[in-house]
Amino acid sequence: MRWLALRVGQALLTTVVALTLLFFVMRLVPGDPLAALDDERMMSPDQVQALRARYGLDQPPARQFARFLQGALRGDLGTSYQYGRPVGQLVRERLPATLLLGGAALLVTFAVGLWLGVVQARARGRSADHALTVASLAMHAMPAFWLGLMLALLFGVKLRWLPVAGMSDPTLVDSGVGTRLRDVGRHLVLPVVTLAAVSVAAAMRYQRTAMIEVLAQPYVRAARARGLTEHAVLWRHAWRNALFPVLTLFGLWLPIIVVGSVFVEQVFAWPGIGSLAAGAASARDYPLLMATSVLATFAVVLGGLVTDVFHMALDPRLRHA
Repeated sequence: MRWLALRVGQALLTTVVALTLLFFVMRLVPGDPLAALDDERMMSPDQVQALRARYGLDQPPARQFARFLQGALRGDLGTSYQYGRPVGQLVRERLPATLLLGGAALLVTFAVGLWLGVVQARARGRSADHALTVASLAMHAMPAFWLGLMLALLFGVKLRWLPVAGMSDPTLVDSGVGTRLRDVGRHLVLPVVTLAAVSVAAAMRYQRTAMIEVLAQPYVRAARARGLTEHAVLWRHAWRNALFPVLTLFGLWLPIIVVGSVFVEQVFAWPGIGSLAAGAASARDYPLLMATSVLATFAVVLGGLVTDVFHMALDPRLRHA
């Protein structure tokens, strides 16, 4: 419990430091966050000044930060310049779509990556190992936005097998639950494949390296000497001990569930947090950008904490250290 309390305290301190840096770095970028609104609405100087006072932009950065912290402690992260709505509402509306996309991509990445990593370890040095290594590195080297465009062009435009934009078909809003779920699943295929394809290589390489090290351990040779099947040796004895490096990778990728991929969401017009953050950055919408940054920072810190807890749970030596 002392260890857990210390890690939680470190996580909270990291979050506060990260958000402080983000808040002040945003305001160092040149440009007027209300310039776009002024161009669109042709506001008078008095109206612009009133908006500055409303959003606190006429105050020094330190006072703006104090105002942000006071609101954040109450659960109020401010009002969006673009939408004129509380940023908390905007984030809550987009969060389910991002959780669906990121969770599905993470599941596919690790399910496929761990399995192929074990296959590579078993086939070490053979043609199957070399072929999987070349294929995985080639996929990992592809930019996500380019791969998404190519998949959309092939399967959406040329073959017309899958939809390429949005999360659902608006014409099916009155259809049954099963029909709408299948429609969401079809819209989900291309974004998930794009995210997983560029990420699975890292999971494969981590798992392959860890499995090769574990398979050379004396207790694995002893298990084989006792007559256990190769399947039992791999999955019951070796695989659990080869999970530790991969768990570290899982903690680093956990933020994908929350923030998704900005480029992939933009390519497929997926209504998630990533596309919301991209729009906020281009419009210098400080409150909305800070809200998405808070979410991303929390996800990163939580990923590190979850990784440490997993290590403690899986390794008895750490619990008794």
